[in-house]
Amino acid sequence: MLAWHLLSEDKRLGYGDGRLVEVGQTLECEGKPELCSNGMHGSARLIDALHYASGPIVCRVEIEGDVIEDEDKLCGRRRTVLWMLDATRILHEFACRCAEDALALVEQPDERSVAAIEAKRAWLDGKITDEELDAASAAARAVARAVAWSAAEAVARAVARAAAWSAADAAARDASRSAAEAVARDAVAWDVARSAARSAAEAASRAAERDAAEAVAWSAAWDAAWAARAKQNERLTAMVMEAHEKESV
Repeated sequence: MLAWHLLSEDKRLGYGDGRLVEVGQTLECEGKPELCSNGMHGSARLIDALHYASGPIVCRVEIEGDVIEDEDKLCGRRRTVLWMLDATRILHEFACRCAEDALALVEQPDERSVAAIEAKRAWLDGKITDEELDAASAAARAVARAVAWSAAEAVARAVARAAAWSAADAAARDASRSAAEAVARDAVAWDVARSAARSAAEAASRAAERDAAEAVAWSAAWDAAWAARAKQNERLTAMVMEAHEKESV
């Protein structure tokens, strides 16, 4: 079964395994596969694999042998890497685009949030320093603290993550943690969708006079969140595939 899997920058398996992963190589587990505890794992969707990532190396894999599937992950006895790609910059850009999607939901977005995204892209291009990026991200986080449980907070939190979780931040706080790892582990895209959904649901439920209306509001909000996640998966997959195709030429 085709799936996605992300590795750390050293391209070695985690959880004490330590085996080096190479394209074309098939690695096998010992014992019976079991989700979250034993087996060669992956996810059918890239956005889901991002949630479990240990780093920025995106691998397109084939998982075989007693495959077990769950909602956002799967595992089997064997995993073969078909190709791999260092997606560090892609993950940064993906986070910025997700933040921009969230800002589009606000009539008058805070200038600090807009500036944070601009600063992140400038930092990626080497146009501003680590300190300047940190200042922009701190300003964006201030937006989140100023607004409690609103769509604006969801936006600000997303922007703060997109701008703050940079290689510079990671190096300063934990030498072993890269920028892409930070983005991957926290899954910015899903956090935006989930926060926005919760905010929309709460706003709707406060206006509702009956429990039934509140339930409908929550259901609609979560439907919107899942739709946003699907859209973000399409975007991230397209970005990775485009980069892979360019590398293959």
